[in-house]
Amino acid sequence: MQIVADENIPLLEQFFSEFGEIRKVAGRTMTSEDVKDADILLVRSVTKVNETLIANSPVKFIGTCTIGTDHIDLAYLDALNQQRRANNQQKIAFSSAPGCNAEAVVDYVLSAVSVLIDKRDQIFQDLSVGIIGVGNVGFRLRRRLEAMGVTVIAVDPFKDAEEVGELSALDDALKADVVSLHIPITLAEDAAEHATYHLINEQRLQKMQPNACLINTCRGSVVDNTALKAHMDKYADFESIIDVWEGEPNLDLQLMNRCMLATPHIAGYSLDGKMRGTEQVYQACCQTFGLPIRNKLAQYLPEPSIKKIKFGDSVPVRQALRTAIRAVYEVRVDDGIMRSTLLRTNGEPQAMRTQFDLLRKNYPLRRDIPTMRVEVPSKRQDLQQALAAAGFDVRMGKR
Repeated sequence: MQIVADENIPLLEQFFSEFGEIRKVAGRTMTSEDVKDADILLVRSVTKVNETLIANSPVKFIGTCTIGTDHIDLAYLDALNQQRRANNQQKIAFSSAPGCNAEAVVDYVLSAVSVLIDKRDQIFQDLSVGIIGVGNVGFRLRRRLEAMGVTVIAVDPFKDAEEVGELSALDDALKADVVSLHIPITLAEDAAEHATYHLINEQRLQKMQPNACLINTCRGSVVDNTALKAHMDKYADFESIIDVWEGEPNLDLQLMNRCMLATPHIAGYSLDGKMRGTEQVYQACCQTFGLPIRNKLAQYLPEPSIKKIKFGDSVPVRQALRTAIRAVYEVRVDDGIMRSTLLRTNGEPQAMRTQFDLLRKNYPLRRDIPTMRVEVPSKRQDLQQALAAAGFDVRMGKR
C-alpha cells in the first residue's frame, strides 16, 4: 500500500512501515497530486482534508494524529461513504487521536499560570479558573487544578455533570480570575446556539474581570482577536496567554506584543503527546486492515532529559511547585523565541508564515509532567501532596 503522510508526524517508519511505502510531504501544502495514489493518508491539523484533496484518490484510511478534527470535512467524508456503500464499494475509514496530547496542554496551562501568579505575587490557591469545555483536555485540567486547591468553574453544554463534575453557566465561568478555553471550532450552521466561532467576542470580554487572564490553547478563531486587542488596550491589567491565533500562520504582531505570553501553537507539543497520537492512529489503521498490533509506544519513548528532581527539607511549597513545573516545561522560553523570530519578519506575510511553521517543525519536544520523578523528604507531607496533585511522580526520601 502507498502511504502519504505529513513529514512532521513522529515514528512514521516505526509504526507504519509494515503497511507499505511511506512518502512524506509538507502538511500545509499537501495537494491532490500528492495523494492521487495513496491508500493511507496521515495528517495533522495543518492539512485541510476535503473533496479537493481526496475526491479522485484511492484512499481507504484517513488518520489525523491530533485531538481536533475541524480540518477534516467530515460531512463530505460521510456523504462520500454513503455513495460508496450504495455502489458496494469499501468505505473510507477515519480515525483521530482524542486525548493524545491532553496532558501536554494541561502542563502548558500550569506553566503559564505559574508565571501569572509569580507576576501577581499569588499562589495557585488564590485563583478561580473558568474552564470552557470539559473534554479530554478540560477534564484533566479540572482534576489537576481542583487537586491543587484551585476553585474551578466549568462549563460544557455537551457534558453531563455526573460524568465531569459540577457544571455552571458560561457567564459564571467568565467571571473567574483565569479563563481557559478547551473547545473545538464550530460555526453557527453546524452547532446553532453552541457555535464556538468568536465565542469570546467583545460582549463576552466585557463580562470578564478587568484584571482577568484569558488563556487560549484550542483554536484561534474561538477568540475574536481584534476584539481581544481592543479590550486589552482599554483595560491595562487584562492579561492574555495565546498559543493559537486567528489566521495562523500569519498573525497580528501587535496582539502578540500585548500578550503576557505568546507561543506558536505548541501547547500540545510534548514528545509523549505527539507519539501517542501516532500510536492511536496506528492502532485504528491495524483494526481497519485486520492486522495485529505489533508496536507499542513504550518501545520508542526515550528517557526524559531530566529524570528526577530532589527537594530538601526547607523548600516552600510555592517554590517547589514553580521549580518542578518549569523544569518540565518553561513556557517563557517558547514565548521569547517566538517574539524574537516573528518580529524579525516585520510582518511580511510570507516570511511570517515560513517562520511560524519552522518554529513548529523544529520545536524541541518536551516530556509530560507525569514522566518527572520528584523526591521529597518523608516528613514533608505538604510538599508530597502538592506535587502529586500537580501530576508528578512523587517519591518519599529519607527524613
